[in-house]
Amino acid sequence: QVELVESGGGLVQAGGSLRLSCAPSTRTARRSAMGWFRQAPGKEREFVAAIGWYSGVTYYLDSVKGRFTISRDNAKNTVNLEMNSLKPDDTAVYYCAAANYGVPRLVTEFNYWGQGTQVTVSS
Repeated sequence: QVELVESGGGLVQAGGSLRLSCAPSTRTARRSAMGWFRQAPGKEREFVAAIGWYSGVTYYLDSVKGRFTISRDNAKNTVNLEMNSLKPDDTAVYYCAAANYGVPRLVTEFNYWGQGTQVTVSS
């Protein structure tokens, strides 16, 4: 069982930046892809970004393109989400996820999940 641990959430003003990181809690084989999802109160969990661990291919939610960047650190075995120009609509719990196959973008295609980290953007 892979356990993922997120860090870096917090409170920021609109226009500000945050950097989220995700790492497995124990030494484990790398997965095919890593992703970030978010869930705001009363809403379904939505895809934010994903990266193929070996290919480096990336996908983004349209509303975050140009503002968010997903990256991987091979040496540290971590995945990061750099978030710039944050908006109040970005407020949500952000979840890290890992997939065994491909570079998916659906919740159901990811196999492992973190506990989530809160991101709050004030206006």
